[in-house]
Amino acid sequence: MAAARASGLVVPRPVTFVTGNAKKLEEVRAILGNSIPFQSLKLDLPELQGEPEDISKEKARLASVEVNGPVLVEDTCLCFNALKGLPGPYVKWFLQKLGHEGLNNMLMAYEDKSAYALCAFSFALGPNAEPITFLGRTPGKIVPPRGPNDFGWDPIFQPDGYEQTYAEMPKEEKNKISHRSKALDLVKSHFADAGYTFQIDSSV
Repeated sequence: MAAARASGLVVPRPVTFVTGNAKKLEEVRAILGNSIPFQSLKLDLPELQGEPEDISKEKARLASVEVNGPVLVEDTCLCFNALKGLPGPYVKWFLQKLGHEGLNNMLMAYEDKSAYALCAFSFALGPNAEPITFLGRTPGKIVPPRGPNDFGWDPIFQPDGYEQTYAEMPKEEKNKISHRSKALDLVKSHFADAGYTFQIDSSV
């Protein structure tokens, strides 16, 4: 994913991170810290179909038109290797309909319980800019739910090399190895390399 150099480019406003998910926003704030000035906004974007990178890019295009400025959007996937990457970007809907037990049951007929968590962030400078996408991936396996049941499918995903599910991990530990943190590390590197300068409105 080659990123266009934009050294010295002045951006007149903070990046708008599009989300209505408080837990997701909490993690993004913890991972990004003060490295990128951003504000959050909930937008009702259409539910798109396709590959994660394509979905994320199109969401960024749509969001940048609505915001008329720089945006960062995220699409999160849980991919079962036995099902060739499904439910993938549709895991939110599977979880709503089936719950954690139902997601486990989808793998009942398969010996292979391995999976990976995938995060796609896309950044667009504005409505006329081509979005840039950053992918983060953490391998693991699907297990019966363990830990607090307050953030999506975290209780059933156990990353490789750990005995805890995402839900059981201290937040600081999860944020070091998660798919979201890996994608955001790439976002931070892009912003640092591109040399964007943000004009911050104190009223925002």
